[in-house]
Amino acid sequence: MTALIGLTGGIGSGKSTVARLFEKLGARVIDADAIVHELQAPGTPLLAELVQSFGDGILDASGALDREALGRRVFRDPEARARLERLVHPKVGAEFARRLAAARASGAGLVLLDIPLLFEARRQGSGGAASLDLDATVVVWVPRATQIARQMQRDGRRREAAEERVDAQLPLDEKRALADHVIDNSGAIEETERQVRALYANLTEGD
Repeated sequence: MTALIGLTGGIGSGKSTVARLFEKLGARVIDADAIVHELQAPGTPLLAELVQSFGDGILDASGALDREALGRRVFRDPEARARLERLVHPKVGAEFARRLAAARASGAGLVLLDIPLLFEARRQGSGGAASLDLDATVVVWVPRATQIARQMQRDGRRREAAEERVDAQLPLDEKRALADHVIDNSGAIEETERQVRALYANLTEGD
């Protein structure tokens, strides 16, 4: 049997780092963000739909999607964000399902679905990957101040822009209350690794 685990977090929480740690231990990771980037590459039908919906201003000089420009549009406009999700979620969900079927067919023992907006999509009834029957959910948690500081350091965002992106998502404290398991990524990487190893052993017990 393949254990199906949903991994989520928030911007600046270090979810991708945790996903890589699980992968090193043997988990098969299906990354929603990576799928989105592939589906929005130049020349794809989804990118054409995004341009039709949001205008040429979301493209950079090379014709690729300017994610910062798109982000500025949707994070300040709930209707625009909902429109973006209606365009993106069904296609991401279909690709998720295809990759999951391939992972199960290969005999993978644990599949980690890396879904940034897992709980948000479930609340909205968006379907797709978020509606899958998961065996457990894991949230990567850090304090709100850490989410903001990491964006400012990593992406060079102004504090106001970093706060805007954090506030557009369900607070990590709420996600922590909804999740089956929590990885506290606010300390040293060694402590995060320890938590991931322990959780991986727990999730694969009996394999």
